[in-house]
Amino acid sequence: MTDALPLAPVAEVTILQGAPSPFAVPAGCFALTVTEVEHYTDSLFRFRITRPATFRFRSGEFVMIGLPNAEKPVFRAYSVASPSWDEELEFFSIKVADGPLTEHLQKIRPGDTVLMRKKATGTLVNDALLPGKRLWMFSTGTGIAPFASLIRDPETYEKFDEVILTHSCRTVAELRYGEELVQSLMEDPLVGELVNGHLRHYTSVTREPFARQGRITDLITSGKLFDDLGLPRMGPEEDRAMICGSMAMLRDTKELCLSHGLEEGANNKPAQFVVERAFVD
Repeated sequence: MTDALPLAPVAEVTILQGAPSPFAVPAGCFALTVTEVEHYTDSLFRFRITRPATFRFRSGEFVMIGLPNAEKPVFRAYSVASPSWDEELEFFSIKVADGPLTEHLQKIRPGDTVLMRKKATGTLVNDALLPGKRLWMFSTGTGIAPFASLIRDPETYEKFDEVILTHSCRTVAELRYGEELVQSLMEDPLVGELVNGHLRHYTSVTREPFARQGRITDLITSGKLFDDLGLPRMGPEEDRAMICGSMAMLRDTKELCLSHGLEEGANNKPAQFVVERAFVD
């Protein structure tokens, strides 16, 4: 009697909208399984996917995401919203009816496959900033995603005494992702003690009645942001900043940081503020 031959490994089947995809996984990509999907509004949703054991990233970085729906699938940059220690990967996305990627991505469900290129990168990382007393996180819309990663990372609180997460959206409903996240952190066993008394969440709305109304750039310019929080205006000695949002918001907030004496930094030259330039449509 001869020994049985070992079974050949079964190829992983990529699934899209519950059915096998006819397209092969491109070289240099992970094929990852969707574990959770939550829709917040008709324009915003989040999803979580499995994390490969070999994948490493720094909290605040982004990756290229796609779907197995074409021979040459469309990829777009997505900030990883989960921290570097998380066993899964989380993303926060807009929905665009005719977006090359999001038109299809918004239809994913648990069990489906998402493609992810193997390298993470980005400027919204703690290493790109010099140590300081206070870290400002300026975000609009889905620009909160990299900060959702950073506020869950103990390193952020080791480097800064105070972290202020600002989030400006069009409607009150669009604030929900950030509000629920910050609330959950207060009870988190890993960072709960670090967050309490150190993380402040400042929200504003531009198109509906709300306790705080206005674009974050206008709130900085008028000084209302600082007055509401009981803090001094930004300055290069104590303040550091990260910026993520629309092109116009990035441009205008960068100019405001420069006008307050802050210098733009990078991974190879840490300074007082950094800007993210990755987008998704």
